[in-house]
Formats: sequence, structure tokens, C-alpha cells
Amino acid sequence: MNGVPQPAVAGLNGDDPPTEAVIFDFDGVIVESADIKTEAFIALYKEHGAQAVAAAVAHHQANGGISRRKKIRHIHREHLGIGLNEDGLEALCQQFSRLVESAVVDCAAVAGAESFLAAHHRNLPLFVVSGTPHEELMRIVDRRRLTPYFTAVFGSPPEKPPTIRAILRQHGLAAANVLFVGDARTDYEAAAETGLRFIGRVAPGTASPFPAGTAVIADLTELSL
Repeated sequence: MNGVPQPAVAGLNGDDPPTEAVIFDFDGVIVESADIKTEAFIALYKEHGAQAVAAAVAHHQANGGISRRKKIRHIHREHLGIGLNEDGLEALCQQFSRLVESAVVDCAAVAGAESFLAAHHRNLPLFVVSGTPHEELMRIVDRRRLTPYFTAVFGSPPEKPPTIRAILRQHGLAAANVLFVGDARTDYEAAAETGLRFIGRVAPGTASPFPAGTAVIADLTELSL
């Protein structure tokens, strides 16, 4: 890939190194919340007209795993010609949170997610690394009664690579023995940058955002260690 780092190939055939830990993205990997976030961007930008809504949705969907703060700032600057100050950005982020938090708490789990967590959390460190704001993510995980399954849960900021490096360092984990399960190209790139193995979750009926040859699963019923 023209010198760009790539994550280690993670297959499902038992030929991989021993798995010492698993890091999950949250939206689209643990819970089926992708449409909730898209609908929130539609609601946030509908007052600016159909063209702005289309641009917002396109940017959101092309940049899965990136924090909403970055997305909103970009959309306002590039598509509305509005430079947001911190107060204005924070107000929009809070509006977005009100639109999504309870819906994400109530949405369906990705098939196999809860059974995988229940089966493995006692003998394997499991982590969440997500672009969702940290405090909001912690509330959602707690309200869904998933907190006991995870060794630690991390939202944004910071971005995913520094969080992953901190996990590896603090838990004495070898990157090659840690699996990242994500559904966005940014998850793939974070795994590549930090040396993790990677498996992509591609929901049925959606196009894969990952390079050819990336190991993918339809849901977590297909994830085995």
C-alpha cells in the first residue's frame, strides 16, 4: 500500500499467534448504532438544507471512528463556511449527544457480541477504544450493563493510536498478540499504526471499507480465538 503500514493479517483458521487481549470499537461492533449516528447528523444539519445534510452524512460515513467534534468542525468549515469557536462546537456536540445517547443504550447488540464478552471476559483482557466522547461512552456501557465485561473502556479524546499504545504499555501486552475488531477504515489504520492484528466487521448488505485481503466477519458470532 505505497509504504503505508498495514495491520497483521488476522485470520479465523487458528494459525494466528496466541491472542493476549482483544480491543473493540463500539458503534457497529458491539452495538448496531451506525444508523443512529447517521440520523443524528441529519437532524443536526437539516436547518441548513438538503445539500448540507447530504455533505454531513457523506463526511460522517466516510470517516467512521473519528470523533464527532472533528466531523462537526470540518462540516461547518468546509460545507457551511462557518468557523466554530469552542463554545459553539461544544453546544453542537451536546445537542448531538442528546440525540444519540439513549438510542444507543436501547439499540440492538451486534449478533454474538454479548455472548462473546460473557464467554471470554474472565480469561482475556477485553477493551473498548471508541471515537465516542469518553464520559458519554462510559454511561452507555454502564447503562447497557456491559461494564463488568471490559478491563477498561476508552472514548475520545485522544485518538485511537495513543490510547492503544497506552493499553499495550500499561498491561504489558505484545502488539502482535492483540486483536483489534473494528468496522471503519480508521480502525484498520489505527491497528496498522500500532502493530495490532485486525479483523473488520462488515454488516450484511454494506460495502467493506477495508483493503482487499482484510479478514472480515459479518458479526461476532463468526469471531473465534
